[in-house]
Amino acid sequence: MDKLTQIEAFVDVSEKGSLAKAALSQKITPVMLGRRIDALEKRLGVKLMHRSTRHLALTEQGVVYLDHCRKLLNELDSAEKALTEGQHTATGHLIVSAPASFGRHHVAAHAPAFVQANPDVRISFNLTDQVVDLVREGYDMGIRIGGNIDPNFVAIKLWPNRRVVCASPTYLAKHGVPRKLDDLQQHNCLSFNLQGGQQRGWYFQKGGKTLAVRVDGNLDCNDGELLHRWSVEGLGLAWRSTWEIQHELATGALETVLDEFALPDYTIMAVYPQQRHVPAKIRFYVEFLKQTYAQAGYWSRSHGGW
Repeated sequence: MDKLTQIEAFVDVSEKGSLAKAALSQKITPVMLGRRIDALEKRLGVKLMHRSTRHLALTEQGVVYLDHCRKLLNELDSAEKALTEGQHTATGHLIVSAPASFGRHHVAAHAPAFVQANPDVRISFNLTDQVVDLVREGYDMGIRIGGNIDPNFVAIKLWPNRRVVCASPTYLAKHGVPRKLDDLQQHNCLSFNLQGGQQRGWYFQKGGKTLAVRVDGNLDCNDGELLHRWSVEGLGLAWRSTWEIQHELATGALETVLDEFALPDYTIMAVYPQQRHVPAKIRFYVEFLKQTYAQAGYWSRSHGGW
């Protein structure tokens, strides 16, 4: 018999003043209820109440113990209500990691609207292109684009995305359209440098296998937005995510090439550690981003930048 059951029996009998009345409310027999109180007294080694067929009175120790038990049950009830309400109302401090450019334009940019709808939430962002250890560094969740996800984490798809090679119509008219992956060697390729973490090259799929193609050009950097800008200005080919260039594709400022070799999936995901009860602040924010990204025409609109 667990301690909580014994305590609840003692409090109920004390407040109702009768084994019969308390047994009726708990839907058990008076005999069973009496056994619970007997077990409690035996475990504590003290007499808590004097009982007879017509009378019930608390001992001095029983009066003191009743006060403690009431406080304990009230605190337990408050804790359970807070937990239950927390599953339906977003509260607390939400700490989020996201890729720098994507985070600026498509994550943090929408935080004011989310906070306005959920005023009991505070959000902190770390926008970086480095993959951070969410658990070790204290993040509630992260936004990831492509890549492998640790099996100890939950990954929720926010929006489909691909990595494609793109260039301005002006560049392609002047330098020609690459038809094969080997053609990239004859083009000015705008790429991340070592600091940008893309030293192995651009990734493609050919014959069912993923391969990396090393590229070269007269401009490189560690900032994706700058590569985006250079490609629009006609300075070369760039390997960019479709989320980033949808507006330029819609307006004709950029065109994609080598599409048949593009990686099939570079999904935008919300990632958080596996846990039995996912806090509402995480669930609500993930759903909020999914709904935001699903708005008609969202990705073809300009979202600021240079």
